Amino acid sequence: MRKVSALLLVAERRAISGLAGLYASRMLGLFMVLPVLAIYADTLAGSTPLLIGVALGIYGLTQATLQIPFGLLSDRIGRKRVIAMGLIIFALGSVVAAMADSIWGVILGRALQGSGAIAAAIMALLADQTREQVRTAAMATIGLSIGVSFAIAMVVGPWLAAWAGLAGVFWFTALLTLVGLLVLWRWVPPAPRRLRHRDVGMDRQQFKNVVTRPDLWRLDLSIFALHLVLMAIFVAVPFRLLSAGVAVEHHGLAYLGIMALSFVAMVPLVIVAEKRQQMKAMCLLAIGAIVVSLSSLGLPLSQGHWLFVWLFVFFTGFNLLEATLPSMMSKLAPAGAKGTAMGVYSTSQFLGAFLGGTLGGLLAHTWGLNAVFIGCAFLALLWWLAMLRMPSPPPLSSEVLALHDTQPDALDLLMEHLADVAGVEDVMVVPEERLVYLKVNRQQLDQAALTRLIPPPKH
Repeated sequence: MRKVSALLLVAERRAISGLAGLYASRMLGLFMVLPVLAIYADTLAGSTPLLIGVALGIYGLTQATLQIPFGLLSDRIGRKRVIAMGLIIFALGSVVAAMADSIWGVILGRALQGSGAIAAAIMALLADQTREQVRTAAMATIGLSIGVSFAIAMVVGPWLAAWAGLAGVFWFTALLTLVGLLVLWRWVPPAPRRLRHRDVGMDRQQFKNVVTRPDLWRLDLSIFALHLVLMAIFVAVPFRLLSAGVAVEHHGLAYLGIMALSFVAMVPLVIVAEKRQQMKAMCLLAIGAIVVSLSSLGLPLSQGHWLFVWLFVFFTGFNLLEATLPSMMSKLAPAGAKGTAMGVYSTSQFLGAFLGGTLGGLLAHTWGLNAVFIGCAFLALLWWLAMLRMPSPPPLSSEVLALHDTQPDALDLLMEHLADVAGVEDVMVVPEERLVYLKVNRQQLDQAALTRLIPPPKH
């Protein structure tokens, strides 16, 4: 029914590829430091495990603080201007960190990197440049690019640091950012409009409803805890690889093997979660795997080849959650509130990264490397218990449809008719946007009835 209209236009292809590349390159720059900072920062003046942890996670604090203000600013002065400003700030932070000769300089640089908080503006620009029929696929492309950038960063970061030092990693990040500016202005097409998008941007009227729903805040807690333990353990993991006899220049190969195997193991679990409606079970399985792996890494069980086994178990759980948590959020968010829900979710993620780096550094500084893993395992166990009572998410998905010729006085009646369509679980009609936001069960959806009420656009 909507197949023709769902084909990507040339401008949409350029927008999706360009903005996904921008998002991925920025996350690549942030993540490349993760597997190398703890080792290479030892040579910086004033370096301690606590301050190394702060340097790892400080970008999360500035990112969480500024991402929503940057998104709102892009509504006023333009998406590309805000994105360009954020990229310049990010590049400046990379240069500051590259030139630093003390841990405090690296902390300042990482804080500036996070201050280029352009995630919301990128998503808004992507929404401006894509039609409702293809927007979900476009957003999924961004999500996929983040996962790919993390895997690449884990491999490239150690190799680049072994070749050019920690400063080289930051200089490479600055260069990537300058390339990103060229992509923004020369490849990404001008936005034909600048609108508010409830499936992407923050809606203040929906905020209270989103943060007070137990099922949604459990997902916010999950992404918070996931990135907390990730940042925390990288205060210790590089040293564990060294003690296992893996030379610094070969850490990238170790991560390559671990990440590749964990992706292979994750794929069938994601299929089970999505196709067989086992989201909650897979979520609990992944958190349980993280608890077991972290506990084992903090005990003598992680000697020799067992170190790689437990890191494989950890990253399988991590990657499984990175893939399923956004999907669960999309299913549970009310119609028209997906953007608000994802905004709170992203803020929780960045706060988790900041507190995780700080906590990992504090534990390592006070009680040693084993305490980092044991402390994170205890927190992950509390997280598992919090998720145990969460109801299984229903098999719902979001759909956004454009209103074409509907008269304003007929909108209430249209909303009633839409609510009566089989498979439609939630409806929000937004007259000023000329859009309808739906939550639908596609297995039960009466597509013919929906098409009669809202015909697809004519070409």
